[in-house]
Amino acid sequence: MAVIESSAPGKIILFGEHAVVYGRPAIAVPVTEVQVIVTAEPAPKDSGLTLVALELGESVPLSTAMQDNPLAAAARLTLARLCAPEPDATLIISSTIPIASGLGSGTAVSTALVRTLAGFLGHTLEAAEVSRLVFEVEKIHHGTPSGIDNTVIAYEQPVYFVREQPIEQLSVRTPFTLLIGDTGTRSPTKKVVEHLRRNRKRNPARYDALFDQIGDIVDEAREAIETGSIGRLGPLMDDNHELLIELGVSSKKLDELVEAARFAGAMGAKLSGAGRGGNMIALVEDDVTEELAEALGEAGAKRVIRTRVGEW
Repeated sequence: MAVIESSAPGKIILFGEHAVVYGRPAIAVPVTEVQVIVTAEPAPKDSGLTLVALELGESVPLSTAMQDNPLAAAARLTLARLCAPEPDATLIISSTIPIASGLGSGTAVSTALVRTLAGFLGHTLEAAEVSRLVFEVEKIHHGTPSGIDNTVIAYEQPVYFVREQPIEQLSVRTPFTLLIGDTGTRSPTKKVVEHLRRNRKRNPARYDALFDQIGDIVDEAREAIETGSIGRLGPLMDDNHELLIELGVSSKKLDELVEAARFAGAMGAKLSGAGRGGNMIALVEDDVTEELAEALGEAGAKRVIRTRVGEW
């Protein structure tokens, strides 16, 4: 059998993280500057399927992998969907997406793995089917995922997402530039989501009011993106960040990077993803991108990624 290779991009939540878990809308966009690549190579007869994660230094036979191993879960779900026996193959996973940083590393791995394994077995799965399978794996990563990560990464398009509602791809009338600043602090989404869930249970009225405000910001942002009113996005990002601070999901380092971006001339900035670490994002004009990236580095960002939204 031939060698098969597939990839999947990273992603960022532009607006609406955490509130999306509770039925409010969110906007997410792919980040193609970072990628997961999964390669399937034929293996000796009767050797079965082996999963090799290069960045983690792991090599795990599917037959002995634990049930809660996300790589194994993605492979088993794919084989079950295709009614296929375990092939004699090696799946080699490489990634440039930082782990536990809000860029969708685990989701991208699952997405590329599902595509590659299906392709190795002679099948092509539509984005909707890939997304559905990956969502099941997301439950291992996140406990109660919203579904937005698997949606934006599987479709590789900006999306406006509401849980349990039809997917809406977002039309970006005027492309815009974001800088993504990495705090260097890992932030497992599952732990942050569970902590916020416990807090909401103690005071549902307060948290639901905050979620409602975030939902309103998301809808305003959608209108701005679809009409090309990019200047409106900056203040909306700032407002979204303040609400995330009230939710208790920011951190000192995230706030420092957000403030550094604003001081250096960003149109707006906010944390992106689970919070408590991971990444922040800043909306920037192209003529100040380099200066802003330097300012984020000086403020402690371990890595800065530039991405364009709406250009393919």
